[in-house]
Amino acid sequence: MRDRDKGVRKAIIPAGGLGTRFLPATKAQPKEMLPLIDKPAIQYIVEEAVASGIESIMIVTGRNKRAIEDHFDKSFELEAELEAHHKLEMLELVRSISHMADICYMRQREPLGLGHAVLCARSFVEHEPFAVLLGDDILLSEPPCLKQMIDLHRECQSSVVAVMEVPWNQTHKYGIVALDERNDKGLVRDLVEKPAPGEAPSNLAVVGRYILEPEIFKLLERAEPGKGGEIQLTDSLQRLNLESSLTAFHFQGRRHDVGDKLGFVQATIDMALEREDLAQDVKEYLLGRLGLFR
Repeated sequence: MRDRDKGVRKAIIPAGGLGTRFLPATKAQPKEMLPLIDKPAIQYIVEEAVASGIESIMIVTGRNKRAIEDHFDKSFELEAELEAHHKLEMLELVRSISHMADICYMRQREPLGLGHAVLCARSFVEHEPFAVLLGDDILLSEPPCLKQMIDLHRECQSSVVAVMEVPWNQTHKYGIVALDERNDKGLVRDLVEKPAPGEAPSNLAVVGRYILEPEIFKLLERAEPGKGGEIQLTDSLQRLNLESSLTAFHFQGRRHDVGDKLGFVQATIDMALEREDLAQDVKEYLLGRLGLFR
């Protein structure tokens, strides 16, 4: 039996992909560990989950992803070195990472798609509603996007997906949602995986945050490979929407797509401009570079 009273306590972060868009940097290093200034991308995702009240996190990894586990683990040698040299502020920062959350790991033996990665965590979730956070999407808002989605889930008691408007000529990059126009509660009428711009039912794109009911697992078990020969989460969400309901949460904050090279550069610049220790120097550097193109 499922347990609604517990609320959303667990989260899955899929991190088993090969990161081919960032080769050769990702040949031996997980894409999720590429730094945005001085913090790996996946740490932003974990921080959002923790700030949203998530108690337990499963990171679904793949081969050559050991660095993710090491990052969130205790580092005895590093901590001893920092303590010996009285670098107490840095020591506290390093220690805080290993105490950030209750994190466990599951290896996805083959990169068979997002749906398959979620299915790998079935025993971790058991019979509770759960969150899924994709590492390519860093969503910045106050309160956090996931926290707002958990609050909405508490009200609607259905699966929830985060959506944002994207340019119509970019719908082929996303799962696209069409809303049920007969109500104003954000109920989803249709969900299409990466439709061509002329075929998209809307420009509302799913942006890497989900609250899912455990019934999704029986659908993922029966799912056939979709686009790219992978088990697509979108396909099972379509079927889930036919059997129950799916609610769209319209995210109003700022999004960085760090799975894209340009998006990664933009995120790095934006984050640098928001830091007191870097903002002025970065502004001056950018203005100087822009002067070269006048």
